[in-house]
Amino acid sequence: MANILFLSYFFTPDSLSTAVLISQLAQDLNAKGHTVTVLTTTPHYNLEEDALAKQPLRKKWGMQVQESTLDGMRVLHIKVAPKGSKIWLRLLDYVRYHGLGTIVGATLVKKPDVMFVPSPPLTMGLHAWLLRLIHRRPFVYNVQEIYPDVAVKLGVITNKRVVRLLERMEMFIYKRSERVSVISEWFKEVLVKKGVEPERVAVIPNFVDIDFVSPMDKHNRFSEKYGLTETFNVLYAGNLGLTQDWESLLSAAETLTDLPDMKIVIVGGGAKRDWLDEQIAARQLDNVMLLPYQPREWIPFNYATADLCIIPMKAGMTIDTFPSKIYTIMAAARPALVSADPNSELKHVIENADCGWVAMPDDAADLADKIRVAYDNRDEGVAKGERGREYVVANHSRAAVVSKYDRLLQQITQ
Repeated sequence: MANILFLSYFFTPDSLSTAVLISQLAQDLNAKGHTVTVLTTTPHYNLEEDALAKQPLRKKWGMQVQESTLDGMRVLHIKVAPKGSKIWLRLLDYVRYHGLGTIVGATLVKKPDVMFVPSPPLTMGLHAWLLRLIHRRPFVYNVQEIYPDVAVKLGVITNKRVVRLLERMEMFIYKRSERVSVISEWFKEVLVKKGVEPERVAVIPNFVDIDFVSPMDKHNRFSEKYGLTETFNVLYAGNLGLTQDWESLLSAAETLTDLPDMKIVIVGGGAKRDWLDEQIAARQLDNVMLLPYQPREWIPFNYATADLCIIPMKAGMTIDTFPSKIYTIMAAARPALVSADPNSELKHVIENADCGWVAMPDDAADLADKIRVAYDNRDEGVAKGERGREYVVANHSRAAVVSKYDRLLQQITQ
């Protein structure tokens, strides 16, 4: 068995989806007999007090480096500012995290056999490369989103010199990683076109805990709390970010006011939350409900409340990102409506599993039409949800996917 060092910017007790996914992967590899150590940040994103109480942090190097224990794993935390802080403070955190993290990884961590490094942020790969030079051990670079492609398509990065610099950094990281793991065949295709050798790219999809999220009754504590037991609920739950097409969703809501018992329920937090709040009020959208981030223990009830789950992605986004929440939707046995690019993994999953409907990205009329189809064909929606559950149990269970990572890491360390 291997001594594995996880380098991850997000980890529990933070509870955003990436943190939960990487934490569960580390826990399961540890349970298989590997020795797993984690180098991460202090909790700063969607922190739940109950989670922090179960994983209390202890001072290691003052407040700058702290330590915790998760299922017997040693977790080292580099201090960063909470989510929502000023941009300059977050940039300073990036520099401090990578600088101090390299020192911590070189001095406080036993020499690993292999390192596992999920991205974003892209700079995690540079962090792994520096520790590779120090420890002379390989790393697996796990691509959850393809950067800088996502940021460029969103218009977040427009300076051509900066884009070229980030593209060179991206290829530098790919070339120095032992293997690159990606979460879909579409991601592999993109990386191969960029110049990564196909044999160095491992396709391992993300997983969902099919025991934690399972089919439940619509009448539950979440639906009762918010008065959603008798309405047809179109649910989005998760990060309210820049990759989602919120404009089309709100425009669709404006055209669906003739469905008096239909509610679009948006649950979560993120960069677009304030904008959504303002737009819902300005447009007087009584059929849209914006709810705050919910504790992780409420997630099964959130999805059980839905009659239709929606993932409204902007054009181009499903090529460079993959919203793994689709697996949660399928695990809950709820039909999905996604806005997805024609040649994308997300569209392929929906059609292959026959678990929902696909709308064209950035097309409010098509999105509204598909919501109406689901509204008018509820029995079909139930059947699609059941097929989605069957598909995810067979292909994306936690145990099956973790075994693939286990085999990959053992191949590298043998």
